[in-house]
Amino acid sequence: MASSTGNEKSVNPVLRISQLDALELNKALEQLVWSQFTSCFHGFKPGVLAHFEPEVKAFLCLILWRFTVYSKNATVGQAILNIQYKNNLSQTEKYQPLSKHQKLWYLIFTVGGRWLEERCYDLFSNRQVQSFCKIKHFINFGAGLLKLCELLNFLIFLQKGTFATLTERILGIRSVFCKPQSVREVGFEYMNRELLWHGFAEFLIYLLPLINVQKLKLKISSWCLPIADLSNSENTLAAHCKECSLCGEWPTMPHTIGCSHVFCYYCIKSNYLHDMYFTCPKCGSEVHRLQPLKYKIEMTELRV
Repeated sequence: MASSTGNEKSVNPVLRISQLDALELNKALEQLVWSQFTSCFHGFKPGVLAHFEPEVKAFLCLILWRFTVYSKNATVGQAILNIQYKNNLSQTEKYQPLSKHQKLWYLIFTVGGRWLEERCYDLFSNRQVQSFCKIKHFINFGAGLLKLCELLNFLIFLQKGTFATLTERILGIRSVFCKPQSVREVGFEYMNRELLWHGFAEFLIYLLPLINVQKLKLKISSWCLPIADLSNSENTLAAHCKECSLCGEWPTMPHTIGCSHVFCYYCIKSNYLHDMYFTCPKCGSEVHRLQPLKYKIEMTELRV
């Protein structure tokens, strides 16, 4: 009863892009399996698989065929995209699975054809005998003719949307959806949120270079720590020129900017070059002139 129900399910045609995506997924899986297999031989002598590479690839593809097309009527890429093969030679429009002959011929055309191409290239690439050269030219002519047929089949596939490969057209197998495709509801909430955040980030990137962060920091520090709120010891230390108003250390090459506070030369010079409207972080006075503090004045104030 279950089998009759499965055979009576309707056929849903597959989009062209879905069939091409399935082919690309199959190629990616084969490359992944081959890379994982060759990684097992990294500890062996280099080139240990070179002489048997076509046979090893054919064996791996045979295993993939056994657990995909032979058992499930679909390749791995098709199974991911909810696609499977249908026997298009049957007269009914209902779904019919592939016959065993179609599965075996599919194996011969895909795996066997690829193995024959690679092995023939290795056999006749280094042979210079006249008879071998004729066979090589004949094989090259056949391969070129096959490529031309594949191109024509692909152009027909783009027009009609069936039989993505030449093998499918020869064997009469077609890609159909396993289950009916429901209409998808596309929500744009995530896209709108991403666009909003990207716009806000671009606005910040444009705005931040226009803000003088150093001046803003000094202005806030002058508001939070006014000169009247300093302790007596800090006022005495600043008055005796023992502390730079920027770095808080003993002033190196002390300079003044016109107020009663002292700065290291490198501290005040770097800040003034960075911001020509630099103000004193202690009292907020602007830089009128950068004047060095004389040695005799320093010694006199230190003795007081």
